[in-house]
Amino acid sequence: MSRAKEAFGVYVHWPFCLSKCPYCDFNSHVRHAAIDEARFAAAFAREIATTAARAPGREVTSIFLGGGTPSLMQPATVGAVLDAIGRHWHVADDVEVTLEANPTSVEATRFAGYRVAGVNRVSLGVQALDDVSLKTLGRLHSAREALDAVAIARRSFDRYSFDLIYARPDQTPAMWAGELRHAIDEAAEHLSLYQLTIEEGTPFFGLHQAGKLKTPDEAVARALYDVTQETCDKFGLPAYEISNHARRGAECRHNLVYWRGEEYAGIGPGAHGRLDIDGIRHATATEKRPEAWLMRVETNGHGVVTDDLLNSEERADEFLLMGLRLAEGIDPERYTALSGRPLDPRRIALLREEGAITVDVTGRLRVTSSGFPVLDAVVADLAA
Repeated sequence: MSRAKEAFGVYVHWPFCLSKCPYCDFNSHVRHAAIDEARFAAAFAREIATTAARAPGREVTSIFLGGGTPSLMQPATVGAVLDAIGRHWHVADDVEVTLEANPTSVEATRFAGYRVAGVNRVSLGVQALDDVSLKTLGRLHSAREALDAVAIARRSFDRYSFDLIYARPDQTPAMWAGELRHAIDEAAEHLSLYQLTIEEGTPFFGLHQAGKLKTPDEAVARALYDVTQETCDKFGLPAYEISNHARRGAECRHNLVYWRGEEYAGIGPGAHGRLDIDGIRHATATEKRPEAWLMRVETNGHGVVTDDLLNSEERADEFLLMGLRLAEGIDPERYTALSGRPLDPRRIALLREEGAITVDVTGRLRVTSSGFPVLDAVVADLAA
C-alpha cells in the first residue's frame, strides 16, 4: 500500500483551560494572565516543520485540535496552525479537521471563524444535561448553555459531536436513559460516552478516598453501561468503539487512526505521537509544561522529551490493546506480522467458549458485548 493511501493524523494540543475540572487528569493548565497566542502559534509551526522533516511525504487525512480547551484560541491562531500543517505535508482533499470546544467558550462568531480557518468538525465537552451534575463535575456551564452551544455547532458545521460522562454520583439507570435519549435527539451523528473514573492526583480522588464522593457501585455501573449500549443501538448510534457511538459512516476518523494502530504526529505541550521512521515505530511525547515546551521548541525546534523505539512485541501489544476497543475488531494476521508470532489458538478458543470474543469466517477477531465490560482482562489474556 502506498504511503498516500494510509491514514496519517496530526494531533495538536492546546493546553489551557478556564478552570481545572476536579475529575480531569489531562495535561491542562489554568493561566490568569493573557496567553501569547502568536508566540505559541509560531512554536506550533516550528514543531510541525521539525516533525515533517523526520516524517516526510505523508498525506494528512485527519487533524485534531485537542486540549485543554482549543476553543479558547482565536480563529486566526487555529488558521496559522492549519496553514503550517499544509505547508509541510500534503493535506487530503477530504481531510477531517476536528476542534474540541467547551460550551463556556462557544460563540457563533468564533465558530464561523473556525470554519473559515479550515475546521470542519467540532467536539463539545457537554458532560451532563442537568445542572446539579454539572455543578458536581465542576463545569462552568449550565445545561441550557450546553444545548445552546450544540445548536451553534449544528448551524456552523455539518459534523459535530459531544461528550457525556455517566456513572455520576446518585445517577440511576432510569435517569441516564432519559438523559441519553435527550442527547441523541440533539446529536446529529456522534456521541462520546465515558464512565466517570476516579483518577489518582485529581481532587475527586481525595474526595472519593475520604468517602465524600460516592459513585455507583459495580452492579449499578454495569447497568448504566448496558443502558448506554441498548439506548444508542435502538436510536441508530451503535458503539463503534467502547466509548464512542456514531451513525454508520460518521465515526471520528482521527480517533480511528489511534485505534487502528496507524501513524500520527503529536504537536504541542504533552502531545504523544507514533511515527514510522526507517521502518521502526517511534513513540514520541513532548514536554508537558506549556512554558517549558515553548522554550524547548524555540531553542531546539521541537519539544520532544521521549522518543522510544517500539520493538515488534510492544508494537503488536499496542495494536491489540487499541484495536480490540473497536467493534470492527482486529485481523489476527496483522498481529502475527507485527509480533512475529500468532495469537495463541488455545486462548482464543477459551475466550470464544466464555463468550468474550467471536471470530468470523474471514478470521477477524472481535470482542463481544459481554466481553467489552471486561476488555482489559480479555486483552491481557490474549497478549500473554
